[in-house]
This record gives sequence, C-alpha cells and structure tokens, in this order.
Amino acid sequence: MTNFEPLTAADVQLMQGLAQRVTATRPDLVNSDAAFGELAWNWGKGHAGDGASWTRRLWFAGGDLVAWGWAHLPHQVRRSDGSVKDVTGACLAYQVHPDHAGLLDEVIDWYDATAPGIERTVTASAADEFALKRWAAHGYETDPDSLGDDGSWTQLNERDLTDLEQPLLPDGFRFRTADEAGPEAAVQAHLDAWPPSSYTAESYEGVRRTAGYRGDLHVLVEAPDGTMASSTIMWLDEANRTAEFEPVGTHPDYRRLGLARAMLLHGMRLARAAGATHMTVACLGAPGHPQARGLYYGVGFRQLSRDVPLIKTSAQAES
Repeated sequence: MTNFEPLTAADVQLMQGLAQRVTATRPDLVNSDAAFGELAWNWGKGHAGDGASWTRRLWFAGGDLVAWGWAHLPHQVRRSDGSVKDVTGACLAYQVHPDHAGLLDEVIDWYDATAPGIERTVTASAADEFALKRWAAHGYETDPDSLGDDGSWTQLNERDLTDLEQPLLPDGFRFRTADEAGPEAAVQAHLDAWPPSSYTAESYEGVRRTAGYRGDLHVLVEAPDGTMASSTIMWLDEANRTAEFEPVGTHPDYRRLGLARAMLLHGMRLARAAGATHMTVACLGAPGHPQARGLYYGVGFRQLSRDVPLIKTSAQAES
C-alpha cells in the first residue's frame, strides 16, 4: 500500500467544491459517488467505522482542486444485527474536472499502486467517453455483475422545482425535521429503513459535521404511534441552486402508504423555499429494480445520467 493519506472532513469540502464546478457546466460528468450531497453523506455515515480503510489523493491547479481519488480498501463492516461483512476488494470514488481530463491517468496509476494485487472496482459516468477509454486502457472492464435485469448500476434523476403537487399524508401522520425530532430519532429512522445497517449515533454526528448538512432540510414522517416511519436528507448546493435527496427510506411496516411520495413533495417545497430551483436523486437503474425509480418518476423526476461499473479482477491486477 502506498501514498496512504486519511480522508478528512476538510478534504470532502474541497471535493464538494469540485462537484459544484463540474455541475455548473457538465452535470452529466459528475460521477454518481462524487456529487455534492453524496460525498457528504458517504463520508459522514462511514467515517467512524470505515475511515481507517480510506485513503485519498488530491490534485491541484492554480490553487483549485481539479482531481481527486478516494480509495476504499479491504475492511470489515459491523452491522446493527451483530453480523460482520468482510470487504476483500477495493473500490474507488473519483472526479476529474473536464478541463484537466489528462490527470485521469495519474488517478488510475495512484489507485493501482494503492491497492495492488486485489480486485479493484470503480464507477465512471456513461457520458464520459474519454474516461471510459482511459480505464479500458488500464485493464478495467465492465463489471459483469452489473449487467442484466438485476444490475447494480446507478442513474441520476432530475427535475425543476416548478408545479409541485401538494403533499398528502394519511390521517395521524405528520412531517418533522431532524432539528425538531432530535438525533436519536433521526438515527433510529435510518436503522429502521435499512436493516441491518452499520449506521450509528457516531455516524450521524459525522453527517452533521459535513458541509451542506442542515437539520431543517433533514425531513422525517412521524407515525401516530411516534415511530419515525420515513426519512430523507436534502443537500443544498447554493452555488448551483440545486438540492439532492440522499438517502430516502421508509420503515418496512409503513410502506405502500404514500409516505415517501408525500415526503419527497414536502421536501422539494422546503428546498425551493431555501433557494433551490432544481432537484436530483439517484437510484438503481436496471429493470429489475423498479421500486425507487417508479417512486421518483411518479413525482416528476427523469433520468439525467447513469454510471458504468468497471472492474479489474485480482488475476488482471497481478498480470
């Protein structure tokens, strides 16, 4: 392992700045794991449990960050049901400003040197033809597990914040914010929506430390019995007047009641009041994963871009 540098909250803020600059001109080139909100969410929720297995490299030009790589190295994930998952490969999140596309070869070389001899994965934007060619030149291929009806590729969806429907909740349910409900309720809402999960109170503290987090844009739906039945966080990119939902989830016992739909509509109204004119949300795009896509399409979102999962197997890595 070489060039090990831990990833800090300050690094993430710089990376968010690059995401904003790319979004301003080529939003289709923002990788799915490199968006303004996605960066904050992934660092915040994972820094406590997984941070020791993260390393990064940053590239600057004229004082501005123009490229970065964030490698997730082998580690164990401890989940809320007591189970432990062994992650034996490496994965990379990265972004290169299109005006400095030639740096991508340096990013790839750094990643290969940082995680030698093991399986390595990465996702690139399908619209980034230059990047796809460079990854292929370094021996990366489309991940076969991502193909087919149950593939794992992600699509980014968008809509303007005009003509928003009035949100309607079932009787006895009400909207809350994390500022109102408190940290314990916010954490429990996430654990209930995604069991088993590695999310903890410390994870949420990390989320709250990131640039762009606002408790008044962290929305929950409270059931009549006090359960936080659904929740989402909205990440407001003030520079581009856009906001991103990440994550969006509902307690299994409260699904198919229209809670997520109402929460999204309510959230978009809050985002618009906060200054946003545009909204994004990501979901799995393959035909075998219609639920989230149908939810988002039902409230006016349409696909903006998609990613391409790439892999270099351990056998390829050693050749």
